[in-house]
Amino acid sequence: MSFLGIAILGLTLVMMGFIGVNAAHSVRQWQLNHDQAKSSAKSFGYQQELIRDMGGFSNFAVSFSIISILTGAVSYYGYGFSQGGPAIMGIGWPLVTFFVLFVAAAMAELTSAVPTSGAIYHWAAILGGPTWGWFTGWLNIIGQVTIVAGIDYGCATFASNLLMAHPNKMQFLLTYAVILTSHALLNHFGIDLVSKLNSLSAIYHVVGVLLIIGVLMVAGPEHHVSYLFSTFSTQTSSSMPYWGAFLIGLLQAQWTLTGYDASAHTSEETLNPRVQAPWGVFLSVAISGIFGFVLLALVTLSIKNPAAVAAAGNNAFIVAIQQAVGSRFSGVLLWLVTIAMWFCGCSSITSSSRMVYAFSRDNGLPFSRYLKRISTKFHTPAVAIWVIAVIAFLAGISDGIYAVIGTMSVIGLYSSYFVPIALKLRAQFRGAWTADDNGPWHLGKWSVPVSIVACLWVIFLIGLMILSPTDIQLTAHVMLHYATGKIMFVVIVVLMIDYVLSARRHFAGPKLGSYEKLSNRLIHHVAKRSTVEAIQLKSPVVNRPVVNHRK
Repeated sequence: MSFLGIAILGLTLVMMGFIGVNAAHSVRQWQLNHDQAKSSAKSFGYQQELIRDMGGFSNFAVSFSIISILTGAVSYYGYGFSQGGPAIMGIGWPLVTFFVLFVAAAMAELTSAVPTSGAIYHWAAILGGPTWGWFTGWLNIIGQVTIVAGIDYGCATFASNLLMAHPNKMQFLLTYAVILTSHALLNHFGIDLVSKLNSLSAIYHVVGVLLIIGVLMVAGPEHHVSYLFSTFSTQTSSSMPYWGAFLIGLLQAQWTLTGYDASAHTSEETLNPRVQAPWGVFLSVAISGIFGFVLLALVTLSIKNPAAVAAAGNNAFIVAIQQAVGSRFSGVLLWLVTIAMWFCGCSSITSSSRMVYAFSRDNGLPFSRYLKRISTKFHTPAVAIWVIAVIAFLAGISDGIYAVIGTMSVIGLYSSYFVPIALKLRAQFRGAWTADDNGPWHLGKWSVPVSIVACLWVIFLIGLMILSPTDIQLTAHVMLHYATGKIMFVVIVVLMIDYVLSARRHFAGPKLGSYEKLSNRLIHHVAKRSTVEAIQLKSPVVNRPVVNHRK
């Protein structure tokens, strides 16, 4: 099995390089023939209300900070380890990273072709019409809000345990509220401040991971590296086979590698967005995948008492670090991780508030007239920011909610990723989407197979998350079993009822501006004629046969 783990890791690195090289080549070819892109929301018929001053690194930093391996990989460490043991780190993490690279690459192509703060919602509307756009927007918002809750819930868990010996429920909720409030305040004050914090966050995450790695290497691993690839253990019920527990444990890696659509959501605030934003989407996943594996590998190899770590639940990473370096020095490392989580939550509210703002300006949400308001002083979607913070707090009140928050955010985000990727794939098969519709960042002939793999992975992933055994303690005597699947079922039913009774009549979709012709062609499945065909049709030689140059 060690060979299998090493093979998956090597294949993942090869895929990173393959996609990166192909995309870089397409960007270079585009730059030779075009001036720097100046795509903005004005091409959709919207007034530019958000300030466009975010550079490429800052755009990347938003997604990198939301992915935050020092948040997802750490806060869900116990969940993964108790389900799949060391193999979930050695095999599970590279496996998830490999497939997520396909999803990120497919999304990066769409980001380059259609850069807007609505991102996924706008893509779905252009490719499939208002109905697809409406459902996609809602799914993305569900994912965005729950991922804010998950990030700050994890941050509050670490912070409360570091500040108080044994925090009670009220102390935890107070810590949680303070963290959410700090993020809402900072996002309210302006994109310039948050942009600087995002850039600082990216540097902080890299330095923090390297510091933890360095300390663990000095402390000395307890196990040989084969421990990661050949040790299969679980603390779950004996009625579940190991492979089932292993698959459920993939939530740790999959929840971590989410939210990279943030680079697309901040396109309207990014300079040269058709190039910078797609690189932000893809590189945030690739770099997080590499650093995350090294971090998790060293932490796992340093564990002295695996049973104690598996039994520690949400505090498993804390116990693992304490075993590795001792309780005194572990406090320093754990505060370093907690601060990284705080940065991550701040970036997450930035991304989610832009999605709510974009959807509300098209009247896609209840109370859109308020949610789309922009602060005249700070030029930020202030109402959306505070509403997200309040909903995220309410989502974290119930006991045992953490796993449900994680699975809900994965389902919401990845189902919203799936829709535009699948719609574009359909348009490519029917000849409605051609090379002329691509942005500078694209994969050429590899675009279709990459999108197919991305769609298949998301379908598998959503099924896995829905069937995962998540429980919520509703009262002292009432437990809701398989809560994620049941909650998502209720949410989808409510959305369908709302659409039939209201949205179908009142929601016209986003303004398309210069993309309207493209949308009409894609929705009605009209194959676009190639440039050569168009020239021939204009030729006075009417008897000349038309040659189809489209492959």
